[in-house]
Amino acid sequence: MDEPALEDEPCEQCGLCCRILGPGIAPTVPNVYVWMEQGRTDILRWYVAFMEKGDPIKCIDLRADDLGDVVSFEMRHPETGEFVTVCPFLRRVAKTRYLCGIHFVKPDMCWNYQPWVWGETYFNRCLALKKIDRKCRWPHE
Repeated sequence: MDEPALEDEPCEQCGLCCRILGPGIAPTVPNVYVWMEQGRTDILRWYVAFMEKGDPIKCIDLRADDLGDVVSFEMRHPETGEFVTVCPFLRRVAKTRYLCGIHFVKPDMCWNYQPWVWGETYFNRCLALKKIDRKCRWPHE
């Protein structure tokens, strides 16, 4: 498991956002390219690419040449093709603490998610927001 770097952020590592919003996580084309280059089939197998023309392709079967024709990606269970209910990369490390199992190569959507910064996605169940009395801070404070 990739260990997250220590950062100056109020995240409580409760895992709520990943458990609730995780199934909607979509990587970018550069994210998928990096996973291909690194041979991260453990990640690629969880995504399907929807192409400009033709049928969807499992990302594990995608070639780098195909990336220019991708319209979107969706997280799907690799064996059933069904939507997942929780991010499969979320790892419970203590009773109330969760970490990302792919932290250093997680999708841009995850890197950029900060409900405690003004203008970012608001998630009213975020424990970090509760801790700071729901007062968002401005970016680059």
